[in-house]
Order: sequence, then C-alpha cells, then structure tokens
Amino acid sequence: MPKPSVQFVCQNCGYESPKWMGRCPDCSEWATIVEEPVAPAPPAARPRTQPATAPEPLSSIDFTAEQRLSTGISELDRVLGGGLVPGSVVLIGGDPGIGKSTLLMQASGNLAGQGTGVLYVSGEESPRQIRMRSRRLGVDSDRVWVSPETNASALESLVETTGAGALVIDSIQTMSDPSSPSAPGTVSQVRAAAGQVAAVARSRGIPAFLVGHVTKDGSLAGPRVLEHMVDTVLYFEGDRDSAYRILRAVKNRFGATDEVGIFEMSGAGLVPVENPSAALLAERDEKEAGSVVCPVLEGTRPLLVEVQALAAPTHFPSPRRMASGVDFNRLLLVLAVLEKRAGLRLGQADVYANVTGGLRLSEPAADLALAIAVASSLKDRPVPAGAAVMGEIGLSGEVRGVAQAERRAREAARLGFTRLILSRRDARAVAPSAGVECVGVRTVAEAVRVALEGESR
Repeated sequence: MPKPSVQFVCQNCGYESPKWMGRCPDCSEWATIVEEPVAPAPPAARPRTQPATAPEPLSSIDFTAEQRLSTGISELDRVLGGGLVPGSVVLIGGDPGIGKSTLLMQASGNLAGQGTGVLYVSGEESPRQIRMRSRRLGVDSDRVWVSPETNASALESLVETTGAGALVIDSIQTMSDPSSPSAPGTVSQVRAAAGQVAAVARSRGIPAFLVGHVTKDGSLAGPRVLEHMVDTVLYFEGDRDSAYRILRAVKNRFGATDEVGIFEMSGAGLVPVENPSAALLAERDEKEAGSVVCPVLEGTRPLLVEVQALAAPTHFPSPRRMASGVDFNRLLLVLAVLEKRAGLRLGQADVYANVTGGLRLSEPAADLALAIAVASSLKDRPVPAGAAVMGEIGLSGEVRGVAQAERRAREAARLGFTRLILSRRDARAVAPSAGVECVGVRTVAEAVRVALEGESR
C-alpha cells in the first residue's frame, strides 16, 4: 500500500514546504507550519482539441451597468461602492467581538425587508444563538433562513431549496470541502471552501458575504490566498472598549479602495454615523494643550480628527515614545525634525501620541498637526479655538502641500473652524474658495510660532 504523501503548509500565509520548519521563511512567523495530507492527483484529462468557449472581441461584448442591491445600511453601501453587485463575493475580517456578525445580521434583515431572501450559514453558532441575536437587533423575518451546515458542497442545494437571493457564511474557517483531505480551518480547506462559495455566488448571480478570522497581527487568517479569490475585502477596525467602529475597504473591484464607513455600537446594533467629523470632535476640550484638529481624507470622505500629544518630563536616560493611531516611525521622524529644525528640546521628555475615536492615520497630511500637538504640550500652550492644521513635513523642516486641500478646507469650514494653518502652496490655491482664513507657512518652526504665539502671515 503506498504511503500517503503529505506537505507542510504555513497557516498564516499559505507557504508550502516538503519538510517541517519551526519558522516560515515567507512570513517569518513561528510555529505556523502544519502537516497536511496531499489529495491524490486526478487522472490526466484528454487534451482539448478546441477551446471550451470561443473568445470574442472586447469591443463586441455587451456591457450594461449592474443594478446594485442596497443593504439598507448607508455606511456599508458607501464602503461597497454603492451597494452589492450580483454575483460578487465580499470578505469581512476583524477581531473577535468587533461586530462582524451583528452587521451582517442587520444587513440580512434589511435585504429580507426589501424582498431578497438571505441564507445565513453559521458553523460557529447554533440557530438558537443566532435567533437570540436577531431578536436583540429587531430582525424577525421568514425570508432569512438559518443553517448550521459546514459542508461547502451542500451550499448549492441549500440555495436552490430556499430560493435565497443572498448568502452569508459565518465564518469561512468553519466550512470544509469533503474532496480535500485536510482538516477544517487549514489553508487548503479555506481555499477549497471559498472556491465553492464563489462558484455558487457567480453561477446563480447572488451576492455572498464571507466572515474571516484574523491572526494575531490583524491580517486575515489563511489570507492572501483568500483575499485573491474574492471581489471585495473589508476590515472592521476599532477598540472593543470604544463605541465607534470603522469599516475599511482594502480591495474592491466595483468601487473605490480605502473607503471607510463609521458606525457606533449601541444596544440595538451598529448605527451608521452620518456626520463623523462632528461625532469625533464632540468631546474635545479646546482649552487643553496638546490637542490639534486635522482634516484628513479617508477614502473619498474628508474627516476632521483630533490629534493628541503629551510631552512629559522623564527621569530616565532614554525617553519613551508611544503612538496610537499614527505610525510609530512617522512619530519619530516628526520628533527629530522638531528637535533639529524647530529647536524644541525633546531629549528629556517622554512623548505619547494618540488619534481619538479609534482611527488610524496613514497619510502624511497629519504630520504638521502631530508636530504642533507635541509643541503645544511641551510649551503648555493650547492651540487657539477655531484653528485646524494640515500639511506634510519634510526632513529639512519644510511644510509641503497635501492632496485635495480644498475639500479638506471646506469640511473644516462646515464644522465652524475659522482658521486653517497649511503650506503656502495650498494656502494660495485654497484661500479664494475655502470659507476660512488660510495661513500659509513655509517651515515647521514658522508653523509652531503661528499656531502657539498668534503670529500671522
């Protein structure tokens, strides 16, 4: 009897190896390589004498715009690019308890209310548990069918039996394909099960949601393999102890990437935040030093966020730096520029930076706001009320312009801000139509003087 062949697969990135290793050479994670049996190769098929489907010229293909299906949740529709596209597969990832199942149950209830039946397949919870959540969320419809099925090959018959127009899989890690010899939850099984779900969705022209677990570093488990098989990838972000949740699109074949939706967790589920700028600044104290408002772009939406910094004296030889919501290396760069170009003594101070509301800023437009927040805390001088700051900082201390400065300025004016500190280039371009006083600065030292000492240019 031939010995069954095996392979060793990394459960974090999908790397395959003929032997076991303690550390994956692809993603550098430890203890993630697991032995999996290899399915026997199928018998060689007879070579085709002609293509199964004849190719056709691109210009002759009939194109009609897809009619999108609204989920009834405005922020979710925004992130999806206007709604669900028939036959698309959407993957939602996030930490446990962040609200993935809650959001999908609310969307299922809204779709059922519009006449679209939903098949909700959950291998993690019993139907009784799902019913308890649906009652709390106010979802009570006979057009939402619940199944604890974990066999991916049975999905086709379930969809046909119920006549569902949408499919929810919670979660894809619990599904298994009997044709794959690997254990459920492994990379091979996740790949096979996702392929089955995608085939059902596209053959029947119905949208499908997949819930994906995340690894300890926040990426989707079984990942790049899974992300490449779907049309849209959404990430739920935010602190579980915070009321706000952020849904971010990182891949979208039918809409903009990096689009975000903001929700507030309540007893009745996730509530879309229609005016996120006002919500994020609702508890800001304008009289406190170290607080600066910065207009940022999240996808196509301008937002006003509060950037906070605390510079406190240290008694240790190596001062401490901590960052929450901003890149740690970007914080170190800003501190170095402040010390070298603006003459601030930060070598004897611990510096802590934070972005309120659970947002994570990655664009350099928040550099100047972060620098002024640090200077404000160090000098113990608050930024005057009604002032907002935006700009990128270069290593020579210059303040550079940012993308779509006019849209950011209009958002600041809409929220009642009367003064905007930004680069001179952007000030000249934005001032005629911004609706706020635009103060252009050339260097970070000049920006600190203008913001904290009341100088104007």
